[in-house]
Amino acid sequence: MLRLQATRRTALLAFKHQWTCPNCLLHRFYSQKPEKREPPDHRKLGHQQELFITSAFSPGSPIFLPSGARIFNRLVDFLRKQYVRYGFEEVITPTIYKKSLWAKSGHLDNYADDMYTVTGNKRTAAIEESGGCCSREVSETAMAEDEDDSEYGLKPMNCPGHCLIFASKLHSYRDLPVRYADFSPLHRNEISGALSGLTRVRRFHQDDGHIFCRPSQVEEEIKKTLDFVKVVYTTLKFGVSYRLALSTRPKDHYIGTEDEWDRAEDRLRRALDASGMPWSVNEGDGAFYGPKIDIVLRDSDGKEHQTATVQLDFQLPKRFELEYQAPAPEYEARGETTEDPALLAEYGPVRPVMIHRAVLGSVERLMALLIENYNGKWPFWLNPRQAIILTVNTTDPVVNWAEKVRDVLLGNLPASYTSNEPPVQDTGVALSGQTGLAVDLDTTARSLGAKIREARNNGYSQILVVGDADVQNNQVSLGKERMSPGDMRDRMMQMVARFE
Repeated sequence: MLRLQATRRTALLAFKHQWTCPNCLLHRFYSQKPEKREPPDHRKLGHQQELFITSAFSPGSPIFLPSGARIFNRLVDFLRKQYVRYGFEEVITPTIYKKSLWAKSGHLDNYADDMYTVTGNKRTAAIEESGGCCSREVSETAMAEDEDDSEYGLKPMNCPGHCLIFASKLHSYRDLPVRYADFSPLHRNEISGALSGLTRVRRFHQDDGHIFCRPSQVEEEIKKTLDFVKVVYTTLKFGVSYRLALSTRPKDHYIGTEDEWDRAEDRLRRALDASGMPWSVNEGDGAFYGPKIDIVLRDSDGKEHQTATVQLDFQLPKRFELEYQAPAPEYEARGETTEDPALLAEYGPVRPVMIHRAVLGSVERLMALLIENYNGKWPFWLNPRQAIILTVNTTDPVVNWAEKVRDVLLGNLPASYTSNEPPVQDTGVALSGQTGLAVDLDTTARSLGAKIREARNNGYSQILVVGDADVQNNQVSLGKERMSPGDMRDRMMQMVARFE
């Protein structure tokens, strides 16, 4: 009773100067509920943090701004470093191919509705081949012969191009596995009503990779790929908060025999069992050329997104007539071994198995999940605004030293550079010590407190300060710490190396 009376007095005192009924005030006081917080939305955060924009002139094709491009490139660079560990070699392939390639791969029959068609200039092609003649005498026959040259398709996948690379040279069983990686942009004709920010787009990039291996190497390669996924997602602070799903043969629109599909699915089941992680089955959700393992992440709103994928393919190697030479080819094709000298003396062609894999999946979609997962508080190594240097005043010595500190952090000046050294002359020679750090500078004539508040609101990880004492001591301040620009650079580079 005493507590109720005290609460009543508190409410009345708080509103005694307002012309409001005391009973209504009490009702408001007790009925206040905490506001329901909306889950992070990468579209709003992307706008606030100036990461990307979209344009009606190219729906479904996000335009990355400088800060967004920094995050994108750091994710790609991170994958490139892992490629060294997992034995991938990066290639660059065309954006468009003739329709005859897509017919050969099976995309034209099974994926045409999701592809963009590109039409070339028939007359230009014919004129160029006729030595530049611009008369109307270019024959219809020549035009018909060049008709295929005007029919192209924008690539929705990199796999046919990687098959062309594998087929371009002879291979021995000793060469396998061969692993190609590709960051080329892909285009898929998504329905306009389904487009959304970075999660559903028409132009995107995959950390696309294809492994050509012997039948006996399939399970080990899938095991390594799942380990690759675990390493990457743990580094990105997703931990193991994803699930695995086996997607099996579609009811319609697939190539190959049921027996081939059954064998491929059995290989993936064994690999999933060996992973030690729980997994489920998505009946009929496989790609048209083979079954796959999907890695599914849950976003901050509880919605699931398919990101990484591992797909087993016996069909494209057959369609592109890929092969390698091996002893006892019949045993090799079954993934078996023999000790019979006579059989081992016989060499012959064997069809490789193709594994499609993407660890990040769509880089754009993964960025959307990261934007919402971090909710504006990026880890230092990914943060597009890693550090900012604030000046205490606008005197020439302070501003000049702040600029030199930034150059040291960027790697444009040596770590040992001091404020007493003469200005550096631009020799026009490319420097090799750039750090890749993102460091900004604020020398405006405002109070230090205002600059610090703005830097915090903008999401900078490290807020550095330069004043008169720092100029005299060749240092820079981070909170209560003072250190040389070289030591600060080393600290930041260590944070990047440890993915902090």
